[in-house]
Amino acid sequence: MSASIEKIKDFLNADPFVLDGGMGTLLEQRGIDVNNPMWSATALVESPDAIRQAHLDYYRAGARIGISASYQASFEGFAAAGFSREQTEKLMRLSVQLAREARDEHGSGLVAASVGPYGAMLADGSEYRGDYGLSATELRDWHLERMRVLASAGPDLFAVETIPAIAEIGGIVDALDQLDTPAWISVTVNSGRLPTGESLENAFELAATSDRVVAIGINCSYPAEVTGALIAARKVTDKPFIAYPNSGELWDAKNHTWVGAPDIPGNLVEEWLHLGITAIGGCCRVDPGEISHISKIVAEWNQITL
Repeated sequence: MSASIEKIKDFLNADPFVLDGGMGTLLEQRGIDVNNPMWSATALVESPDAIRQAHLDYYRAGARIGISASYQASFEGFAAAGFSREQTEKLMRLSVQLAREARDEHGSGLVAASVGPYGAMLADGSEYRGDYGLSATELRDWHLERMRVLASAGPDLFAVETIPAIAEIGGIVDALDQLDTPAWISVTVNSGRLPTGESLENAFELAATSDRVVAIGINCSYPAEVTGALIAARKVTDKPFIAYPNSGELWDAKNHTWVGAPDIPGNLVEEWLHLGITAIGGCCRVDPGEISHISKIVAEWNQITL
């Protein structure tokens, strides 16, 4: 096991801490057009300074880990936009570089290279269903190609996120076994199960089989789903648990709009801390202001539990 993995484990086993918030929705808030199949990856080409600034704002708001803008970055997506393989690899590495530059300017923190699900490349909402019709082996091969490129940019770990199906978890676990970079795997949750209807316990148990997986968790889901997911995880593994839910709104993929009310209640954050959560952040529609609010709650908790 590499020293890098031990370093990350030590980081995760210290006091609870805060992750960053949503990237694509923050860029959109700031006037960057991401309404296309490449989503936030578009800004790697058109607005890299805006990505760097977004990372810096999250670090300043209290985030200890910044997640790169590579969630939607894929060879297929960039090829469809007219980019060569060489250009695509440079843009993938740039996503990590921008986060590292912001972290270095801030002076502390880690960088996680975002690895989005296969469904994100399809840009049709498939990541919220998981109905790809691909085997774990096919998904392993698809993920491994870009994970190797992202790893070459020197992130501290992978943020494998928004995973909707056990087959995809299996493929990712197999891919990680061929790499030296540690990772967390976080899933999406719908009414206490994966979007495919599969068991959360089975998903977390499979993810935890890899020595490369240093944490498991949930993201891009309703805040109310976190408690049940954490309880399910604790039944099968003692690996650190992270959560970065959406703001409480729901993405309507058909009409391309957010519906519902934005809110991650402070009492829920405190509940997760009581249950032993390792890290809390936000996904879609969670901005630096909300991360700052969560950071204050976590800091107060750490002070009380000293």
